[in-house]
Amino acid sequence: MIKKFSHSLRVKITLVILLLISILLLSIGILNNFGLTWYYQNEKVSEIHEAYLKLDNEVQKLTDDGQSIIGESADNLSVVNERVSNIILDYSNKHNITIALVDSMTNKAIYSSQREGDMLLDRIQESFIGNKNITKKDILYSSDNYTIILHNTPQNSSFIEGFGYCNDNQTMVIMSTPVAGLKESVNISNKFLIYVAIIGFFITVIITFLITKMITDPILQLAEISVKMGKLDFTARYTGNRNDEIQILGQNMNYMSDKLKKAIGKLQEANEVLKEDIKRKEAIDEMRKDFIANVSHELKTPISLIQGYAEGLNEGLCEDEESRKYYTEVIMDESEKMNKMVKQLLTLSSLESGNSILHKENFNLTSLTEGVLNSTSILISEKNVKVDFDTEKDIFLYADEFKIEEVVTNYISNAINHVNDNGTIRINVSEDDKDICFSVYNTGKQIPEKDLYNVWEKFFKVDKAHSRSYGGSGIGLSIVKAIVEAHGGAVRVVNKTDGVEFSFKIPRMKE
Repeated sequence: MIKKFSHSLRVKITLVILLLISILLLSIGILNNFGLTWYYQNEKVSEIHEAYLKLDNEVQKLTDDGQSIIGESADNLSVVNERVSNIILDYSNKHNITIALVDSMTNKAIYSSQREGDMLLDRIQESFIGNKNITKKDILYSSDNYTIILHNTPQNSSFIEGFGYCNDNQTMVIMSTPVAGLKESVNISNKFLIYVAIIGFFITVIITFLITKMITDPILQLAEISVKMGKLDFTARYTGNRNDEIQILGQNMNYMSDKLKKAIGKLQEANEVLKEDIKRKEAIDEMRKDFIANVSHELKTPISLIQGYAEGLNEGLCEDEESRKYYTEVIMDESEKMNKMVKQLLTLSSLESGNSILHKENFNLTSLTEGVLNSTSILISEKNVKVDFDTEKDIFLYADEFKIEEVVTNYISNAINHVNDNGTIRINVSEDDKDICFSVYNTGKQIPEKDLYNVWEKFFKVDKAHSRSYGGSGIGLSIVKAIVEAHGGAVRVVNKTDGVEFSFKIPRMKE
């Protein structure tokens, strides 16, 4: 596309310049061939007319002074007035005009610029008086006293000749200049112009090619840049160094390229942000749907139990005290589960929205863990589980003690619920220069690899039947993750050789 454009523009410019040169050379040839003769005739007519006026003026002055054109020298010889002689010689030498002064009384040449005054008189008389074929087109100039004609002789010679009287009505002025040499000069000039035209044509082709290349190359570069810009490639730059409009155009294209690059970059960034926002919104919508479905599912069973047992009590199905107590205990137990789940949801919502205020203080994480183990000792003993925990190493943590206790309780409870019978629970509290680390390991069934990153999601349960047996709602680990992240920490779960390890890490901070 660009190559065609460049080639077309270069050809067009070349053809236009060659056409103009051809027209110019042709016009010069035509003017030289037809106009030079006309111009030469007009110039000669003007010169002859001018010479006549000067001679007539001198003759008039001599007449007014009572003098004659012819005078006598010291040796009694006849001589022509010096001023008149100078005019005749000047036009003869400079303009190749033969001039003769004739006395009309004697019809003899008084003075001639050449030795052909009488012959010139005879030719003029023949031309003006004897030649009956003289037409208006042969007359080049005419006045009352003087006439100039184009005279073609039988010998194919051409002369521009003038004949007339001075104001003394006695002196005739006869002038003649040949034009035959002009035609030969025109022919020679035309031949020379043909050679000049041929040489000039080839020189013009070379110069035109160089000029068009100089013009079209930067235009071609600009066209390539515009194509790349159309493809959103703004790396191409105009590198010309000129002092004309093309340089201004190139600089403007570079400026426009920079502006477009920045603008499109910002648009792309905004588009990426928009995409992320859309994904986030879609994820939030999906989470909202899942949340509603999960809450509905979790509440469905306890509500159904409460409704069923309440209806049984209302209809008097429990006549004895023991049955009524059983019914009421079920209702209270299920109500407690719902209350616990609602509280967990409120806690999680507060943490995720950032509205939960952390009341940080320094406390002994080892002692806190030991207290949680004491509160769950009954559950531990029921499963005959071995707990491995070093209570001698005091580790202090600056955090919200109540919330960290909830995290530790959740980890330990989760380990008790999933440890195998006669298994082992190993708790480790450690610290380094940057973080406080807490981990709980339990022997037992591993978590499928595909579910390791999902255990922190709300209502996610690896084993739903097992979770239902101990009343798990699938919210606890989500609360753990939110609490730890609110403290600037991170949670982690990994499968070990014969079990699972949950841990968290919180940065060391001092009050």
